[in-house]
Amino acid sequence: MKLWLKRYFPIILIVILMGVVYATGLYRDLSFKNLKAYHSDLLLYVSKHPISAPVIFIMVYIIATALSIPGGIFLSLLGGFLFPVPLSTLYVVIGATIGATLLFLSARSALGERLFQKAGPLLKKMEKGFKENAVSYLLFLRFVPLFPFWLVNLAPAFFNVKLRTFIWTTFVGILPGAYVFTQAGEGLGAIFQSQGGLSLDAIFNLKIKIALIALGIFALIPIVVKKIRGKNA
Repeated sequence: MKLWLKRYFPIILIVILMGVVYATGLYRDLSFKNLKAYHSDLLLYVSKHPISAPVIFIMVYIIATALSIPGGIFLSLLGGFLFPVPLSTLYVVIGATIGATLLFLSARSALGERLFQKAGPLLKKMEKGFKENAVSYLLFLRFVPLFPFWLVNLAPAFFNVKLRTFIWTTFVGILPGAYVFTQAGEGLGAIFQSQGGLSLDAIFNLKIKIALIALGIFALIPIVVKKIRGKNA
């Protein structure tokens, strides 16, 4: 019985919680409409609870990431709105890394093979990259989000990526994007006061996209060098 719980409990708990969140529609509360309506109350709470507020924010980010709830960008913007940069960036990265790690570990449970079959086609596209250089490929996937965040959290577990490698590449790889969105979140107060609209295209502009793509290409350099050496050997 203990062995069964150890193998199945993590994934069962995640699936149950995911079902509750989606069945009740709780994820819909992560909206700019609600943020605009309660932004003053949130700022007041943060000012009165400087220690517990960041902890609660990180916990929410962990849960949202572990359960693959849509709204990562929203939470990053919210973090920038509520807390000063670079603290807000750090909170986002910590929450996202811990949440991603929990999902990664759950994929190593006895149900891992079923998850692999469900996401099979997309995982097959990743297989070559992981086998050639897991570190460079993981950094590339974090810098340049070609695949859904939840899939990049699951895939490494199926290709025997070490836990410590997954953790540090996740932490480092999501830093640039987290900084962009938390920095943008600082300006939400002015937008709310001016009754203006918020455009993700304006935040995630061409310059930012080019910078992230450049980082992704840089992360792939070891793979390219390895191939060149292989041909010359």
